Amino acid sequence: MRALAAPDDTEIAQLDAWWRANNYLTIGQIYLGGNPLLREPLTPAHIKPRLLGHWGTSPGLSLIYAHVSRLIRRTGQQSIYLAGPGHGGPALVAAGYLEGTYSEIYPDVSQDEAGMLRLFRQFSSPGGIPSHVSVTTPGSIHEGGELGYVLVHAFGAVMDNPDLLAVAVVGDGEAETGPLEGSWKGVSFINPARDGAVLPILHLNGAKIAGPTVLARKDPAEVRALLQGHGYEIIEVEGEDLPGMHYRFAAGLAEAWGKIRAIQRSARDGEWDGTRPRWPLIILRSPKGWTGPAEVDGIKVTGTWRSHQVPLSGVRDNPEHLAILDTWLRSYRPEELFDADGAPTELVRALPPEGDLRMSASPHANGGRLTEDLDIPDFRDYAVEVPRPAAQHAESTRKLGELMRDIYARNPYSFRLFCPDETNSNRLGAVFEVSDRGFMEHVTDEDVKISRDGRVMEVLSEHNCHGWLEGYTLTGRHGMFATYEAFAMVSASQTVQHGKWLQEARNLPWRAKVPSLNVLLTSTAWRNDHNGFSHQGPGLIQVVLTQRGDVARVYLPPDANTLLSVADHCFRSRSYINLIVIDKQPQLQFLTMDEAIEHCARGAGIWEWAGTDDGSSDPDIVLACAGDVVTMETVAAAQILEEKLPGLKVRVVNVVDLMTLVRPKDHPHGMSETMFTELFTDTVDVVFSFHGYPGAIHQLVHGRPDADRFRVRGFIEQGTTTTPFDMTVRNKASRYHLVMDAINNAKRLPRGASDLKTWCEQQLARHEAYVVEHLEDMPEVRDWTLGDWAQQG
Repeated sequence: MRALAAPDDTEIAQLDAWWRANNYLTIGQIYLGGNPLLREPLTPAHIKPRLLGHWGTSPGLSLIYAHVSRLIRRTGQQSIYLAGPGHGGPALVAAGYLEGTYSEIYPDVSQDEAGMLRLFRQFSSPGGIPSHVSVTTPGSIHEGGELGYVLVHAFGAVMDNPDLLAVAVVGDGEAETGPLEGSWKGVSFINPARDGAVLPILHLNGAKIAGPTVLARKDPAEVRALLQGHGYEIIEVEGEDLPGMHYRFAAGLAEAWGKIRAIQRSARDGEWDGTRPRWPLIILRSPKGWTGPAEVDGIKVTGTWRSHQVPLSGVRDNPEHLAILDTWLRSYRPEELFDADGAPTELVRALPPEGDLRMSASPHANGGRLTEDLDIPDFRDYAVEVPRPAAQHAESTRKLGELMRDIYARNPYSFRLFCPDETNSNRLGAVFEVSDRGFMEHVTDEDVKISRDGRVMEVLSEHNCHGWLEGYTLTGRHGMFATYEAFAMVSASQTVQHGKWLQEARNLPWRAKVPSLNVLLTSTAWRNDHNGFSHQGPGLIQVVLTQRGDVARVYLPPDANTLLSVADHCFRSRSYINLIVIDKQPQLQFLTMDEAIEHCARGAGIWEWAGTDDGSSDPDIVLACAGDVVTMETVAAAQILEEKLPGLKVRVVNVVDLMTLVRPKDHPHGMSETMFTELFTDTVDVVFSFHGYPGAIHQLVHGRPDADRFRVRGFIEQGTTTTPFDMTVRNKASRYHLVMDAINNAKRLPRGASDLKTWCEQQLARHEAYVVEHLEDMPEVRDWTLGDWAQQG
């Protein structure tokens, strides 16, 4: 491998010209609504009426981009650029424009004076583009300012992607966030023989929006020690002098790339002893707002927090500020950078690589272009035999683990499970039959299924697992994030941000659809019978429901066969957030595989075997359910009503696809008015037992016929260390509560209803007494189902 030579004078001129051009375009986006090439003196009419954007981080981002472009052109290295710092959007938009990609995608933003003016006017304007590195920015898989996720996205992008270099710029304000602080450990999971490489560049410019940053004010020796402790080899570049900074950064980048290639060559040529490499990391110290106005109104700006956003305000109304802006813009010598038509000059165009090697055009940053369908075995082969409904128990997620085991075997480079140290706990451990856990730190004799070659990703961080999967899917591969239900809220903001990314991508024809983000929640609120209240919370369902219908999917399979059918659908889907909620503990099995497939295809259906409704006329009451434990309680309630009120016509409806409840105009999965009436009628009251917070169902059935007739029982934040049945009692969602609701709301009541209501109250009292008296025996009753309680004395 040849070392990357130092730039000669010609390349330094190209680097500096490209950087100046990018800075000029960045400032133009923030300030200019006219006169884009300064063909005439600036006047107030040329200034935007409202000044928005972020300048402070942008010159550093542009410097890095320029030098990585030179690296690519000289070496052919496939690279993507992830901009973590705040809202560095104008710098990355400008980079795509200079590379020509922007005009190829958006022809109206052409490389001429008219196109440049459109580039400027669209920035942070109504109907235009946002100020951050959004989904509209070519070459982006990471929305700048996303609360500290840049490294997790970068590490996910290079997994099973051996030829890719992900350059991840970490802002020093961003470095203070919890997700970023927890993401340096990614080097402990990257295998140089099989994976690509992440080059973190910690960009310390000294300040965030209104003050100093921690790492910028620390002794540099402490910062080095911190990052060396994470396992990195530190390369430092500092200064503001030109062209000196170009020479120094070029040398630092060449050193980093040389170390990366040496690590990979050793691993891939069989010379590696398996020790975790010390990957390079660049610390770049440059002034905030570098090359901007040094002072404004006698107050220092460059190198301080004052340059974070718009260094010059009130430009339209302040002639002195207008003059400073004019001088600032002309300091980049735009006449050298753009020709008479407004196109970049040859000096500027000479720097970037061509075609798909341009970072703004990389197919890895538009991962749907690279996506291949998973080779998925027939999920029917993993079916649980169900000779009759509600007669046997099985651990449903264990069957999913068996399916994923064989997906791993058939797709050794494009499928991964990401799980916070809970793969076995969540009954997915069959995957370890074909893959170890991936781990690059040293392994002891006591470790089980852990090796440097493993591809099951376990790290006790929801942020890492979620973000790795995002980077993995956005670059075209498939996977699943599995976690305990309550802990999914730790990374809920990532779920929201990813949903917004997918929503906006659907509006961009050039963005190819990517594999869906599949999230499996187990150890659910109703079955945390040893962890207690801290582990009881179904909030992510509510979070996903807030996403637009074109990306949000929520599935509540009640048993193993429905889970297999749902999982197969989710693994094949594109550009959705698929949330699957089902517990890992043994649970009743209700449907044969053929029945499960039909049920999942419809999303909801009447379980005739569970009710007493013959379909000849409307029932007296509808018992509906969505979720595994609450489905069991609903079936049990229906059985009690059949035994004790045989004259009552009860219909049982199970919902597996939560979005079918929504009107079709509000969600593509919403069932038709005809189907909704077939299931729930238009007038009969519905007692709905729901896995999550009751308000979710009221939200979903809004606009349906007489929506007020829905009486919802769900999780109401009542919990402790107890049994699943006791959880339903505490949350007033037990079979006895459902029976009483049915009695209170049925349109017709047979004789004996009052006695049955009294009996239910007695059963609840017996339960409370039993819990107090036999607390140590509670594990014996955790799986009591259907009539078991009635059989006790």
